[in-house]
Amino acid sequence: MPEHPPADRPSPDVERLPSGRHRLPRAFVADHQRRRILAAVVAVVGVHGFGHLTVDAIITRAGVSRATFYAHFRNKDDVFLRACDDLAARTARRVAAARRDQPDALRRMAAGLGALLSHLAADPPAARTWMVESMAAGPEAAARRDAALGALARLVAADLRDLDPHHPDPDLTAETITGGVYQVLATRIRRGETTALPDLLPRLMTISIPACCAR
Repeated sequence: MPEHPPADRPSPDVERLPSGRHRLPRAFVADHQRRRILAAVVAVVGVHGFGHLTVDAIITRAGVSRATFYAHFRNKDDVFLRACDDLAARTARRVAAARRDQPDALRRMAAGLGALLSHLAADPPAARTWMVESMAAGPEAAARRDAALGALARLVAADLRDLDPHHPDPDLTAETITGGVYQVLATRIRRGETTALPDLLPRLMTISIPACCAR
């Protein structure tokens, strides 16, 4: 059974504004249009893949005109990068919020990873867009994905230092952990198992924490 709805109808993610004349501020309308377009990108790519992303598909899904699209974005690549930036920022906020106020490094790692898994599982099209389809979208998208993973790796490295002040190479270990977890999650997202990602938390924590740090 598919994890996502069809992507050939106007996006339900951001409701349309009333048609005709209204008194809404211009800035509000512009922001609303932008959010509808970004939601449409995720809906199209998250169902059909980056190869099927076109301006026509975006404006059909978003329910906006071609002129409105080009008032906000240069082309499909520009809007895809902006959508990925938005997804990465939302993910980072969820992880940071979950880690906040945890009493120790081990609980910070578990809370952050758990938040990541739950966040991805809650929106399979968004998870596929950011975690999988960005790999097919060219070097700029790959660089932005790598930057987001690098930020997560730095959090893990700081936790490893807290767990073991004498760790020989926390940065490389954190990079390895983050890259490995990413590959595991991307594989399961490609297989249509996104909603089951939270079930991986105990096993991912077990393999992510070096024995010297778990003592």
